[in-house]
Amino acid sequence: MHRLVIEVDGQLLRVLAREAQDHHLSLEGECLRRLQGHEPHSRYVQILLAELRADEEQRRARASDQLA
Repeated sequence: MHRLVIEVDGQLLRVLAREAQDHHLSLEGECLRRLQGHEPHSRYVQILLAELRADEEQRRARASDQLA
């Protein structure tokens, strides 16, 4: 399994923690639940995912260029 470390603002962290408690999950479990599509993504999460995907595409492109 890969490890991902992100910074979130205090308000989002409180929302995630409250939702995790409501769903009887850990904070990690709540994040995974949301990422797996069991919860509509907030605009913030949609933007974060788009940025993460773009970063990964750039990383792969650079790695591919270095191999060529």
